[in-house]
Amino acid sequence: MGSRLLQVAALAGAAFCLTGAAPLPGYEPGEELAGGDTTVNDFGRNAFSYPAANLSVERQTAFFIGNSFFKKNWVEAPASTTGRDGLGPHFITRSCAGCHAMDGRAAPPAVKAGASTEQPVGLLLRLSIPAAPGQDTGKDGVIPEPAYGGQLNNAAIAGIKPEAEVVIEYTEQPGRFADGTRYRLRRPAYRLRNLAYGPLHPGTLMSPRIAPQVIGLGLLEAIPEAGLLAIAERQAAAGQGVSGRPNRVWDASRQDWVIGRFGWKANVGSVAHQTGGAFNGDMGITSSMFPHEECTAAQTDCRERQQREAAWRSGRGEPTVDLDDRAFERTVFYTTTLAVPARRDPRDAQVLQGKGLFHAAGCAACHVPRHVTGDVPGLPELSRQTIYPYTDLLLHDMGEGLADHRPDFAADGREWRTPPLWGLGLVKTVNGHTFFLHDGRARNLMEAVLWHGGEAEAAKQAVLDMPKAGRAALIRFLESL
Repeated sequence: MGSRLLQVAALAGAAFCLTGAAPLPGYEPGEELAGGDTTVNDFGRNAFSYPAANLSVERQTAFFIGNSFFKKNWVEAPASTTGRDGLGPHFITRSCAGCHAMDGRAAPPAVKAGASTEQPVGLLLRLSIPAAPGQDTGKDGVIPEPAYGGQLNNAAIAGIKPEAEVVIEYTEQPGRFADGTRYRLRRPAYRLRNLAYGPLHPGTLMSPRIAPQVIGLGLLEAIPEAGLLAIAERQAAAGQGVSGRPNRVWDASRQDWVIGRFGWKANVGSVAHQTGGAFNGDMGITSSMFPHEECTAAQTDCRERQQREAAWRSGRGEPTVDLDDRAFERTVFYTTTLAVPARRDPRDAQVLQGKGLFHAAGCAACHVPRHVTGDVPGLPELSRQTIYPYTDLLLHDMGEGLADHRPDFAADGREWRTPPLWGLGLVKTVNGHTFFLHDGRARNLMEAVLWHGGEAEAAKQAVLDMPKAGRAALIRFLESL
């Protein structure tokens, strides 16, 4: 015990010298309540599926109705289950829970001999082509691929061709820590086969995006914009190579340009837009916010199917969209009020050592631990909460290793949003895997850390220099979040 304490002290002292800032943090009273008063204390398989702890029983009715729309499968129209029909024509999943199982994180497809053996579910591919000089990308933020649109759909209803099949091939990439310990990373490469609507545009840009856990989204939306801008200003003023910037995106729910907070490139500004966009893009479910499915001019079978469905709905006197406003609002309420589980063992000595190393390495410059939410109209449960999501929601250059070379609104091809870290240590319990990063390439938390580059290169180098015990403490801290 004595030697370990000495080691902690030595590492903490080194960190103080490196940063020249305040002494490293120890336990902060209340930090175990990651979601403030909304925090729940269940660490089992259902840890991501609870309503905010301070949501009254009366208010939980809307939550559980929204839960049913989030989890149940949609079917193609016409069907006897009106209110649940309208799937497709193209889609990648039949329900929100198809990607976010147990409200958690998706995994990439299984791999054999370095290549995927099945079609991905929960890992989608964004598609676009480069904008011409001076071309406005408008409210989409990108120029969609002409024949396949802005997102590849690798499934379809009967009689419609799936757009393509996705193949992922991995190349092992060896490395070594400063103490000589070897590690391996796996670099993915993506290609499409069996393209149903002709070849892709020669300039097509592809960006894989895996479905993350959906806890605490309402709290992230409640962080005041001024607070995020202040963080960006502080990072720039510090002049230490970390300089996040907000994405500016079109928000369909507010009909305005806002700071992006959700999606791997912060390309979505609100939970409502994220929910409506996912219904539409991932399942082909229309709503008043997104009333049209994406069938390009090349997809004649898809367009003809849309026309037949519209005729059926008109003949039956049904609404022109698949998801009515009340069901949509309940689903948004559900995703907005999903609770964050409490941290585990925040006072544990090894966790505190890891926390110190996390700060000393500079990780907290982007993974900002603490925020205070603002006032949220209609949602007093989420208002004025002290929360610990470990994110700044800003875009950062993460280096060539993670680059997708695909712009998205203001984000360039090397920039990614700092993802929140809360719930990280429960992914294995909830979803049965430990695949991380935007495409699930990292097979564990350490691999995720070692993929960091760009503005995070110095932090990664600090981790590479850590002794084995320090690395173990760092991971223990991350697993406590």
